[in-house]
Amino acid sequence: MNLQAVKAIYRFEMARAGRTVMQSIVSPVISTSLYFVVFGSAIGSRISSVEGVTYGAFIVPGLVMLSLLQQSIMNASFGIYFPKFTGTIYELLSAPVSFLEVVLGYVGAAASKSIILGLLILATASLFVPLHIAHPFWMLTFLVLTAITFSLFGFIIGIWADGFEKLQIIPLLIVTPLTFLGGSFYSVHMLPPFWQAVTLFNPVVYLISGFRWAFFELADVDFTVSIGMTLAFLAVCLAIIGWIFKTGYKLRN
Repeated sequence: MNLQAVKAIYRFEMARAGRTVMQSIVSPVISTSLYFVVFGSAIGSRISSVEGVTYGAFIVPGLVMLSLLQQSIMNASFGIYFPKFTGTIYELLSAPVSFLEVVLGYVGAAASKSIILGLLILATASLFVPLHIAHPFWMLTFLVLTAITFSLFGFIIGIWADGFEKLQIIPLLIVTPLTFLGGSFYSVHMLPPFWQAVTLFNPVVYLISGFRWAFFELADVDFTVSIGMTLAFLAVCLAIIGWIFKTGYKLRN
């Protein structure tokens, strides 16, 4: 494996984040802080607790996941789309670099930025609500797995998109609504039985449920199912990326 190539791509993408720190780091942290103020303080004052956990603390895992999914997709999709837009993607494809090294560089950088952002949001959340993490190892595991998985998903979107508008469609019109409806601000058990069953078709439910379990040992679905669903989505994304590079979809023309 050409580790030098991976390092070069990774450092380039991380340097781009450093040049746009207000947009890539500060803005998401401030936006999430506003959620804490509105939902945690204004609405939380009217809701004493959810399954024994104060409402302000209960929404922390959901808010972290909301930002993590959005930023992972946006970082990875823009990272690979911009070389296509400028035409420099052909230099990358003609270089002695395998598709695995390209993916490691771009997805690794996008996931790293998302993990840093997630940890910053957790630190910010601790300023608003008392935060206790029951299982730090599993919390970090879910954080890393989710960042990698949705960075891969964003990489796929970046290759598929042929315009800046398409980069926004799936994150804004699909991922964000699924996150809001996936138990970010409420427990799925609070819904009527029919809607509980419907909600289980939302894949984001499993991510938020597993992440919340790591904090409070509360889950809408079994913890092992959450891990399994996350790994399954990761495998699907890897398979799609492998097919893209094998066939040259949206890369060779």
